[in-house]
Amino acid sequence: MIVSASRRTDLPAFYADWLIERVRQGCVRVANPMNPRQVRRVSLAPADVEAVVFWSKNPEPLVRHLPELDRRGLRYAFLLTVNDYPPALEPSLPSLEDRLATFRALAGVVGPARMVWRYDPILLAPGSSAARHRESFRRIAAALAGCTRRVIVSLLDPCRPARARLAAAGLGEAAPSPADPAVQELLGHLAATAREHGLHIQSCAEPSLPPDLGIAPGKCLDEAWLQAAFGFQAPAAKDPGQRRACGCIRSVDIGARNTCPGGCLYCYATDSLALARDRHAAQDVAAPMLAEVARCTES
Repeated sequence: MIVSASRRTDLPAFYADWLIERVRQGCVRVANPMNPRQVRRVSLAPADVEAVVFWSKNPEPLVRHLPELDRRGLRYAFLLTVNDYPPALEPSLPSLEDRLATFRALAGVVGPARMVWRYDPILLAPGSSAARHRESFRRIAAALAGCTRRVIVSLLDPCRPARARLAAAGLGEAAPSPADPAVQELLGHLAATAREHGLHIQSCAEPSLPPDLGIAPGKCLDEAWLQAAFGFQAPAAKDPGQRRACGCIRSVDIGARNTCPGGCLYCYATDSLALARDRHAAQDVAAPMLAEVARCTES
């Protein structure tokens, strides 16, 4: 079993203490986001977990717990999103310099094979022009050279709540089209920059990208990546619980929607930021489940 921690919320950034307590107890309870009354027990015992994959924009709060994960024999790897957006889009992140330093420090501990950089999602808006993306991507690629072997890119594909937040901020046209020649030119530039810095570049859930851009179709949870990092062979079948364009292999997500207080305007896992912040403020480190999950109807 591969544990995904988590697509639904930034567990390393906001729930690191809860997460390590769940590891100590050996299991976590997870509600089905489509049917909150359906709750399953997920083992976190090393004998039952092939690997834990941490998805995060700010894993620094988890760093102090890594020696305990190592002592317990739990294997783990990181999918770390590093963008360079203005605070209006990503209001709760440390500075880019601090995030790069954390990435490099983690790579020094676990090695580059267990670190993947996600430059995701790509949106175009005031303060986030194509020129700014070219500059930012080059700067980040240079800073992370040797600390990872792969970068994953994708274009913004906002869900309905994210579209509403972006529109309220005057960014309703921020989602780039893969058919736009200017967008293709930008992606081709990012691909060339990645190669200059020794990075293999892949796309995430972008089936319509022209092949001549130099960006191979990819997946964040990739069986070849995990085999190279840990030596086990994971099943290559697509996870049926993910959207059609997603190629990720099967995993068990232990997070919960509407629990991330970060406030990124484009977030697909937060319908109500107020609800997410209330749940974060009320978190119980000893609770077996992150939050009672219910469909949010708040605006």
